[in-house]
Amino acid sequence: MTRENAIVIMAKAPLPNQVKTRMIPSLDPGTVSGLYHNFLLDKIEQVKNIEAQAFIAYTPETEFAFFQSIAPSGFNLIKQTGSGLGERLANISRSLFEQDFKKVLMLDSDSPNLPVEYIKKGLEKLDNCDIVIGPCEDGGYYLIGLRESQPLIFEGIPWSTSGVTELTMNKAQSSGLIVSLLEKWYDIDTIEDLQRLKNEMYSSNNQKNSFLCKNTCCAIRKLQEKTQIILVYPLI
Repeated sequence: MTRENAIVIMAKAPLPNQVKTRMIPSLDPGTVSGLYHNFLLDKIEQVKNIEAQAFIAYTPETEFAFFQSIAPSGFNLIKQTGSGLGERLANISRSLFEQDFKKVLMLDSDSPNLPVEYIKKGLEKLDNCDIVIGPCEDGGYYLIGLRESQPLIFEGIPWSTSGVTELTMNKAQSSGLIVSLLEKWYDIDTIEDLQRLKNEMYSSNNQKNSFLCKNTCCAIRKLQEKTQIILVYPLI
């Protein structure tokens, strides 16, 4: 692994009623936390073979043992610190640049089927720009990459709204920074998003998707067997 590149998975512990709450009550809290656990496992799979030092930035602090149990050899754990997501992203990136990394990519853990090529392309784009952003269809982003600490771009952002990517770009460009965009992707936040992923799993044009997120696809198949009990309406 090269010391020049750091890739960070922003992760929450899969605790009931603490993750993916927009899927509740269509799914019970235990099922939702189990799904998110599989999201984490698939995100780790996306990252582990990329030429970079991999980190899991975890929260809450009390769940260190859980993250230690799922982190492959070579992954480092780093505690998230800060009062909100912006502070946490700024603190993590600053800490890694202080460790002499040249590029830092931070990934969400809500896109288990994100193509690995998008992450690799993010690292490549940083050769010719200051910031790279992987925009989500809902206006947020699944990835942000930097070549140096840029705390101002994380300040005053209305997180979990449709304006996150646009406002981040405006802040960066108003500071004279060069921003490059990756292809859009989507997070799995709602039952409708889960339905979309399931449909793509079985689409003849998207058969490779099941190989992008094997853990999540397996969990969805098991969930499908119990949908009449668990779901308000079935996945079809």
